[in-house]
Amino acid sequence: MSFSVSWHTLLEEVEDLSADAVLVTPRTHTPFRISDTQEHRIIIDYVEKDETRPLQRDQFETLFRRVGDEPNHEFDLDRLPPDAEPFPAVWSLHPRMEVDEDAGVIRQTELETTTQVATTGETDEDIEREEPDLQVYSDALLLTDALERHNVEAVGELETDALVDLYTMLSDVQRSADDLRKEIADVLLSRLHHDQPVSGQFGSVQRTSRRQRRLKDADTVLNALEAAGIDRDRVTSVDREKVDEALEVTELSESDLYELDKTEYVRKADVDEETKETRLQGLKDRLAASDAEDDEVEQLQDEIEELEDRIDELTSFNSGSSYHTSSTSE
Repeated sequence: MSFSVSWHTLLEEVEDLSADAVLVTPRTHTPFRISDTQEHRIIIDYVEKDETRPLQRDQFETLFRRVGDEPNHEFDLDRLPPDAEPFPAVWSLHPRMEVDEDAGVIRQTELETTTQVATTGETDEDIEREEPDLQVYSDALLLTDALERHNVEAVGELETDALVDLYTMLSDVQRSADDLRKEIADVLLSRLHHDQPVSGQFGSVQRTSRRQRRLKDADTVLNALEAAGIDRDRVTSVDREKVDEALEVTELSESDLYELDKTEYVRKADVDEETKETRLQGLKDRLAASDAEDDEVEQLQDEIEELEDRIDELTSFNSGSSYHTSSTSE
């Protein structure tokens, strides 16, 4: 992979980047935006400080050469001087370059990378929030209300009807969350490479696989074993343990006796509990705000009151009335 070709590919990727996209340096996580691209340099603006900096082409080439000179085409990020941190972040936009923070390296790869450092620059305040039409959302609202009204830190002291309600809502949330989780996992499978964790704000996931096997029909197994010199009586019942013992003393392969399937799935690789707690506390602080002159707070309080009315309506049961909440019984 020549530098000249790679450089122009990088410039094309940068030019296609959203104007409000934010990149983050791999070690100090300093956010910055790319404000301009030129033939011999890329100009960046730091988000949290009033500073513009040009990143020169020859400096990109130096890092590119160092990565390529390493035996595994991986360069240790700790070897970079502090002022060079934006370079690997920008290089990660290239489809054959990636930053692996877990391994602490920037690497060249023959596979198209998906673990880019770039993230959108939109903040929560920039996004117009609206209620999603999802079952898990409704289930979670009811569960949240119940958790706030009952002392679940001492479940043994709760009344039976409260425990029944909590158990029912927990079961509903689990079911609806699993449905959405599987839908999301199916999409992620098409975007992840093996052994390349992808991080979000609260954690990371990676693609992995598990192998499954099942015995072929009895005649196939018995005939194959008999042809290999194994007496039928030893595995007449086609017991898996006996078949495995027979495999160890013959030249038969596992595929001769088993139907082998490999299932791809997404495994949770890590959870950033500290980030989750910080985010949760921020939401609590926002809800606790009491400045009546703040339009946003007033709007939020109105939404809370409306939500409480909805919850009361959903959880109030009159004689002769019933509410059907799910077609699947637990």
